[in-house]
Amino acid sequence: MTKTTISWITATLLGGALLLPLLMGAGAERTITVAELRDKIAGGWAGQMIGVSYGAPTEFRAQGRLLEDKEIPAWSPERISNALNQDDLYVDMTFAKVLDDKGLDATAEDFGAMFREARYGLWHANLAARRNLKRGVPAKLSGTPQYNAHANDIDFQIEADFIGMMTPGLPLAATDIAWRVGRVMNYGDGIYGGIFVSCMYATAFFESDPRKIVEAGLACLPAKSPYAQIISDVLKWHKEQPGDWIAVWNRVQQKWDQRDPCPSGALRQFNIDAKLNGAYIALGLLYGGGDMGKTLNISTRCGQDSDCNPSSAAGILGVVMGYSKIPDLWKSGIPAIADKKFAYTDYAFNSIVDSNQKRALAMIMRHGGHLDGEKIRVKTQAPRPTRLEVWDDYGSPAERIPVTDGRWKWSEGWNTAAPEDRRKAPAPRWSAQKGAEASVTFQGTGVILVGPYLANGGTADIYLNGKLQRTVDVCSDEKSNKGTESIWHAFKLPNRQHTLRIVVRGEPYGNSTSADVGIEDLVVFR
Repeated sequence: MTKTTISWITATLLGGALLLPLLMGAGAERTITVAELRDKIAGGWAGQMIGVSYGAPTEFRAQGRLLEDKEIPAWSPERISNALNQDDLYVDMTFAKVLDDKGLDATAEDFGAMFREARYGLWHANLAARRNLKRGVPAKLSGTPQYNAHANDIDFQIEADFIGMMTPGLPLAATDIAWRVGRVMNYGDGIYGGIFVSCMYATAFFESDPRKIVEAGLACLPAKSPYAQIISDVLKWHKEQPGDWIAVWNRVQQKWDQRDPCPSGALRQFNIDAKLNGAYIALGLLYGGGDMGKTLNISTRCGQDSDCNPSSAAGILGVVMGYSKIPDLWKSGIPAIADKKFAYTDYAFNSIVDSNQKRALAMIMRHGGHLDGEKIRVKTQAPRPTRLEVWDDYGSPAERIPVTDGRWKWSEGWNTAAPEDRRKAPAPRWSAQKGAEASVTFQGTGVILVGPYLANGGTADIYLNGKLQRTVDVCSDEKSNKGTESIWHAFKLPNRQHTLRIVVRGEPYGNSTSADVGIEDLVVFR
């Protein structure tokens, strides 16, 4: 260990870590050498890089179906360079940097401040969260269903790997950090996805049995959460059908692939729900049996977010194996790019491993462990369920009402042809005319008004049952347009008939050069 590393740890601990220890339940003391710790951390980052590069060509190519083996391109080591530009890695790392900059007690507000100014493109829960933050919504609320219709999406799940890799044997410590980070963009099952993944990583430092690792991840979740229920099903069905992962995949689809509330996926084959994709991670680990190739193949063939899922599965397995034991077939392309920075970050492979090792050592010492020469004694924690937070009881997607449906009423000023620069975010109805109105009547307990976010867009007033709800804008805060997003949403409505009215203000938002507003359809919950 270098003097720099020891100084960093000492400074972190003297900054208050020892004053408020977070020993939330202890397990056995385990010993790992400094070299073994680093090897496992390097294996975790390498596994993520391998997994995301392996699955990248198939991302969302299979929706509600299995990918065939022939649809997955043959692996070659140079494909690993794809990882340098993947959000699975660079968003992960920018959150890690907040801890490097602010210390181990960084708050949701600290993570939100970084995210608000991030320059990279975002989607789904992440995009909604950043828009919320830029519009003054506090970080502790920017992922909640009140402000974010994507609260159950996969976003935090694919960004939580760094948490587990800095909390070896410390799942409760991982859960604590996960709440602070995940709150920024998700809620409920969306946060549980990150807790599930990070607790599996934390466990993988001292456990090699894939089933026990998945069980440990489950043990960190409240049993009444839908996320815990789907993973419980996967573990139960794996025991019943240990040699047939496809049969279990089919059972998962039949029971769980129905309720995605995301405006892009509701009542459609596309599904970016955290818990469904988390089940695919579990399937890869359970049926991969500790083999990197099998784990990658199964978690990818499950479909949907088929680069993120093998990235997490292979990352967890990479911690189990350690970098030194990952077969050269998979890792031999890494040395050539090991000092090249990942997009939007200050880190390359070698430097993120350095950073991660420092944080891991500091966390071990914070939670009662200590250094004994080159040996690290870890006072491990037994996993236990975190608090329950659910919003699925708001109702399920029951109907999409397209703008061509006769229930929609339109004033003058709406166009059916998109302007030239809007065709990458198509919407059947457009208007920039002040006072142009659209209205629709629906029966339900919740609703999402769906349309595109625009690089340049305008504003509209939203009325529900004659009462002004809020003024919205449709700007993406990016240089690109994003289709099929939530313009406005509301949940926990009385289960009766409601009338939604949209009034175009004819005003650009902020520095926008357009007042355009587009509408695609309405997702109704019951």
